[in-house]
Amino acid sequence: MTLGRNDLLGLEGMSAEEINLILDTADSFKEISERPVKKVPALRGKTVVNLFFEPSTRTRTSFELAEKRLSADTVNISASTSSVKKGETLRDTAENIQAMKIDLIVMRHSAAGAPHFLAGLLDAAVVNAGDGCHEHPTQGLLDIFTLREKLGDLRGKRIVIVGDVAHSRVARSDVFGLTTLGAEVVLCAPPTMIPRDIERFGVQVETNLKRAIEGADAINVLRIQLERQKVNLFPSSLEYNEVYGITAESLAWATPECLIMHPGPMNRGVEISQEVADSDRAVILDQVTNGVAVRMAVLYLICGVGQKEGLIEEEVQSAPEENREAV
Repeated sequence: MTLGRNDLLGLEGMSAEEINLILDTADSFKEISERPVKKVPALRGKTVVNLFFEPSTRTRTSFELAEKRLSADTVNISASTSSVKKGETLRDTAENIQAMKIDLIVMRHSAAGAPHFLAGLLDAAVVNAGDGCHEHPTQGLLDIFTLREKLGDLRGKRIVIVGDVAHSRVARSDVFGLTTLGAEVVLCAPPTMIPRDIERFGVQVETNLKRAIEGADAINVLRIQLERQKVNLFPSSLEYNEVYGITAESLAWATPECLIMHPGPMNRGVEISQEVADSDRAVILDQVTNGVAVRMAVLYLICGVGQKEGLIEEEVQSAPEENREAV
């Protein structure tokens, strides 16, 4: 089976087969990061540009590592060092980059729909690394990959997303991906942080934390995104922590096996306590590790070299000899 698309702009509308193809491919690639030489020649000769108009640590580093481990040539461009600072439009920036004969652009932008705009203009492939409050598809995929790794088949599993759902692109990608794979998704937040009519996407909404996390298989904790809020949506960080914070006390309502996730960056003492973030239940660092494998899979499939059935197995199995040649 092939991915059947030239870009990855979001998980909305993706089929379960497409999502599972990416996850299965990521599973094959994860082993590469455990090797002494963490490199395969899968994207040798391909050029990838990381075009980031917002600050990023985990996502940008994860993409860059994924590109390097696939042997792609990588260029990093940020808004602060681009001609956008001189008044150049996004279209002109992207078209000038494409004119240098690159193969793929990984883009993060504060405006929802910006990657979709570029995908409609360019011949180069586009991967959405987060657009405004819309989607963050590779974060959604790595969250799902981590859950599948820990819980197995996600059909019927109760996954609770707690926090600033209204401003979270991660929450949207998680919702689209998890519901497609048959998980039971519960969103929990103050009413001011729940988007209107979100139930139409097949999720439950709960404003009471205890009711939300009872029987949960996993809790994905979201950061309060003050930089995107135009008005105060809750009285104080202390009060938010008292009512919606994931702490050792609130976790007593969940099952002992309940997993704790967080897309980062964490605000310890606000949405999550230090004790919980560093506990055995937390799979937060597993998410970061899995992010590299998932992004390797996305780049591999989107760039087209992974479109031939069976090629992924050939790449992974031949990697040791190729690695020695590469170094």
